[in-house]
Amino acid sequence: MATTPPVWLTLDRTAGDLEGQLYRALRDRILLGQMPAGQRLPPTRSLAASIGVARSTAVGAYERLKAEGYLDSRMGSASRVAAVAASPLPGQSPPAPPVARVLDEPIAGTAFEPGIPDLAAFPHAAWARCLGSRARALRVHDLGYGAACGIRDLQEAILDHVAATRGVSARPEQVLILATTGAAIDVLARLLLRRDGDVAWMEEPGYPTAQALLRAAGARLVPVPCDAAGIDVARAAGPSPRLIYVTPSHQYPTGATMSLQRRLALLDVARSSGAVVLEDDYDSEFQYGSRPIAALQGIDRSEVVAYLGTFSKILTPGLRVAYAVVPPWLAPEAAAAARLRGAVVPVHVQAALADFIREGRLRAHLRRMNAAYAARMAATVAALRRHCGHVLEVGEGAGGLQLATWFHDISIDDSAVAEALNAHGLALRPMSRFHIGPARPGLLFGIARVEPQGVDAAAERIGRLLSDRARR
Repeated sequence: MATTPPVWLTLDRTAGDLEGQLYRALRDRILLGQMPAGQRLPPTRSLAASIGVARSTAVGAYERLKAEGYLDSRMGSASRVAAVAASPLPGQSPPAPPVARVLDEPIAGTAFEPGIPDLAAFPHAAWARCLGSRARALRVHDLGYGAACGIRDLQEAILDHVAATRGVSARPEQVLILATTGAAIDVLARLLLRRDGDVAWMEEPGYPTAQALLRAAGARLVPVPCDAAGIDVARAAGPSPRLIYVTPSHQYPTGATMSLQRRLALLDVARSSGAVVLEDDYDSEFQYGSRPIAALQGIDRSEVVAYLGTFSKILTPGLRVAYAVVPPWLAPEAAAAARLRGAVVPVHVQAALADFIREGRLRAHLRRMNAAYAARMAATVAALRRHCGHVLEVGEGAGGLQLATWFHDISIDDSAVAEALNAHGLALRPMSRFHIGPARPGLLFGIARVEPQGVDAAAERIGRLLSDRARR
């Protein structure tokens, strides 16, 4: 029998996102001290029945609260309010959300960790339905070896998505489904770099994993400077490249967007030198205040661009699904190389993801998370400028899941500073890590899992830590 819902718990069914409403209602009562530490929460089944929602909605809300540190639970026992969110004493202010608390003690650091999406926001119920349905009803012709580089359903679904959102133009047979973007870089680099010492141009600063993979493939890396308009090929030095790695739509780690003039210059260099451009479309789906800019591949008329994408940032890294849209002339050889390296994705996961995209669930998730991430980015930028602006120059935060900052004092050892801060529960990365040559010191912050209500307290604590270190 359904129990009576708490009088304070009401959901606006016209507003949608019932899971988010339930999560916020419980979180706010915990923060206000109206649900003290140790209080037992009702089982998800009875709570869902009492408020008239699916049990998966209650499960999703509880999982988000657990992931953010508001609830404790053990296998076979009830969920309880965590001690970190204990109620305030009379006359005291409510406690700050966990993102601020994480700085008080050396614990496993997740606050401000770059490159990780909000895992608690993953649409578990929708994904489970797609996965379960396809696991029970896979088509016979998808079960053999023929789909090693991707089943047709997913190739077509991905193309529909990136054509509509990123302006990518290709045919399904040009799409390779791989486990990670790193696997795509590795396959294409080993295919295109025929001899040890072949030159690869790399953005400076740029993605360290790409640097490592290109080196492992025998490349001689030539760093090419990036500024607010993206990579500047006019400033490249040395011999012509065989391969050029870029993140033009949302440069990693600076966040810059490559200008149209720079894009055309890059394509011209690739065409004249016979190079292939690896366009890594790193978390370009998240843009705050503007529409995502069209992909470089969409304006390529010389078939010199291989477009790389992943679902790790827009859904979850645990899904292990990425893709490469390669030029037609390269597709057969790239598919053969991928099959040889065994860089495959389980067929039932591919089929489920195709349904997830076709049913509009990916589009809905992106729309919801873009709004959430925009609020978190704005709060992080404002808080860091307020409390750390005397030490750090803070980027604009126009998009993506990370925020670049630079020290005003260029003599600072950012690796040492990051190590010291991370001992307080953070997971920051020094900007020097992204450079091949000399670097301007700075710190890279992630924004995907911060709470706007608590980020100010966290930034204040970081500002004090930075000031204390500067006085030593």
